[in-house]
Amino acid sequence: QVQLVESGGGLVQPGGSLRLSCAASGETLILGVIFSIYTMGWYRQAPGKQRELVATVTSGGRTNYADSVKGRFTISRDNAKKPVYLQMNSLKPEDTAVYYCNAEHPSTSRTYWGQGTQVTVSS
Repeated sequence: QVQLVESGGGLVQPGGSLRLSCAASGETLILGVIFSIYTMGWYRQAPGKQRELVATVTSGGRTNYADSVKGRFTISRDNAKKPVYLQMNSLKPEDTAVYYCNAEHPSTSRTYWGQGTQVTVSS
């Protein structure tokens, strides 16, 4: 059993920054496999909208960003128990959403999701 838990969300003014973290728990061997193979990502869901991709990073370090966050957000990988971060700068009100950590196998599409952390950008 693998669990992903996000942290770092909160209320921030427009133009501010937040750093989201994702912590993984479970069997050490499985966490190691996930970190070495899976693509890690961040998704978000705003009220009344579908969940959308924010950014992903492959096991090889290749990154992909939604056009709406390019140049403002940076995704990075660290280790098996803290597998992925999202640095968010120059935040806008339209970035307000619940942000979810995701791990996806590149071939089988087996996926793990966290429970989400709320990010609110408002003055």
